[in-house]
Amino acid sequence: MAQNTTPASQKNIVILGGSYGGVSTAHYLLKHVVTHLPEKESFQVIIVSASLTAMCRPACPRALISDDMFPQEKLFVNIPKVFEQYPKGSFRFIHGTATELHHTNRSVSIKLAIGDTEVIDFHALVIATGASTPSPLLGLNQGDEFLRTNWAAFRKVLPTAKSIVIAGGGPAGIETAGELGEFLNGRAGWFSSKLANPKVLITVVSSDSKILPALRPAIANKAEEYLAKVGVTIIKNARVKSVTPHGAGTDTTTTKATLTLENGETLDADLYIPATGTKPNTSFIHETLLTADGRVDTNTSTLRVDKAGPRVYAVGDVASYSRPAVHLILSAIPVLCANIKRDLLLASGKEESSVGEDRIFKEDTRETQMVPIGKSKGVGAAMGYRLPSFLVWLIKGRDYWLWTTGDLWSGKQWSKEM
Repeated sequence: MAQNTTPASQKNIVILGGSYGGVSTAHYLLKHVVTHLPEKESFQVIIVSASLTAMCRPACPRALISDDMFPQEKLFVNIPKVFEQYPKGSFRFIHGTATELHHTNRSVSIKLAIGDTEVIDFHALVIATGASTPSPLLGLNQGDEFLRTNWAAFRKVLPTAKSIVIAGGGPAGIETAGELGEFLNGRAGWFSSKLANPKVLITVVSSDSKILPALRPAIANKAEEYLAKVGVTIIKNARVKSVTPHGAGTDTTTTKATLTLENGETLDADLYIPATGTKPNTSFIHETLLTADGRVDTNTSTLRVDKAGPRVYAVGDVASYSRPAVHLILSAIPVLCANIKRDLLLASGKEESSVGEDRIFKEDTRETQMVPIGKSKGVGAAMGYRLPSFLVWLIKGRDYWLWTTGDLWSGKQWSKEM
């Protein structure tokens, strides 16, 4: 039987999701919002996450090859531990998964990792459940144990693989192809345009007329040149129609597969990695609150979920206010938290004139994306400016943003109100 465990006097600020959006929001609220509320002792910030750890998800294309690629204690960070810095009772971590949002009676049902179900009433709710990757190698779909188990199985068969097919010409697919290509095949010499006789045939299938559709053609072409040097072949304007056996690449990462493309061509793969975008984690939310693509219908200016009633918000890849990108999540956090603060003060009886106006989010739509290709090359643009390979390596390619996540997970990044 589901238990409702909320004391009548307690006001829960519930955050669903323990990745970039959820962890950042919790730190920001605990540092700059709860402390300014009347009766601040009655508020508790609660993170609900299927994983005990947060991780630098962008690092998966390199991390899946070996634990030696990154210091594991930096790659995976224990969420409850980084919140021990706050006053006792102000924060709670729940290891579990949201199974149903009851937005009309303002509660959420949680299936706990230990098997029980708990129902939590919320005074405010932030949906930051992110999105799942089709391949269990490329994200924290079911927690870190599940991810590590899949990496271990993949690494076991990798040395004997002779052909690898990756579906998807976006950053995840291209970065994975580049990392595997360099690791397994090495890199062609300075004067060679492509690697002759690669040890492993690595093929990327892209449904677009070019890879990396968010970047201009000249940058995408450069990426193709770098991929050719590590033995990667690109098939463009092609879509995977079916995979045999069913579940290869998604349910299991190590099964040999035959891929049939829409044009009838078939590809045999010792290893198949689908990297065809992500699916928002919204199965627990009523369809009236979702957009056609399955994301939470979020006000693009205020980050409120207007249809869900007062003090409900969404941030990150699960929300519809912007395209999915870490830099856009981080730029949304101060706006989101300022509006949460305003709404909580109004709910506590403050006059509208004393709490100021809504903060407004504006998506930066300039061409911004960095794609490492192996350990020393990369392509990309930032704020509309094309970046040389060296800068892509310096900013992202060295360690796939691991140099930035320490301050983010610990909350130091949000030490000042922005």
